[in-house]
Amino acid sequence: MSEILTTTSKKNTKAFIKKSTKVDLTPMVDLGFLLITFFVFTTTMSKATAMQFYEPKAGEEMPVASSGATTILIGKNNALYYYFGDFETAKNNNAILKTNFLDIRKIITEKKKHTNIGKLMFILKSTDSSTFGNAMKIIDEMTICSIPAGHYVEDKISASENEIILK
Repeated sequence: MSEILTTTSKKNTKAFIKKSTKVDLTPMVDLGFLLITFFVFTTTMSKATAMQFYEPKAGEEMPVASSGATTILIGKNNALYYYFGDFETAKNNNAILKTNFLDIRKIITEKKKHTNIGKLMFILKSTDSSTFGNAMKIIDEMTICSIPAGHYVEDKISASENEIILK
């Protein structure tokens, strides 16, 4: 693998041995490329994964208990609004509250903690001015908070709900 070359030189009358060393690294470079080639061919690339999205099945509509329903409205500029129960009651009681993405997880987990899982339902509604990324963030929060599939749904925002957000 390596080679040491020695030369002898004589100067004047005194003889001395001058040794020069030269290491040939060609086999080491070959070995390096063989290892790189081995790892490139034996490594598996990560496969793209997607989140499963459950869509409701066709059939009868299932009524949602007002005590277990939470509606999250996604507005523009990362604004979130939420209310519990039905819209008219929340509007009359000034119970439509504004929040942000930092606090929504706490709201979701508190609702999950204090509601029977059979009656728990989150209704997600986006305005026309909201972004797709914000809608995906809310769905991610549902997954992070371990809300089972079928206990959250996306719906169209009503004109009266949109009017409250635009104020």
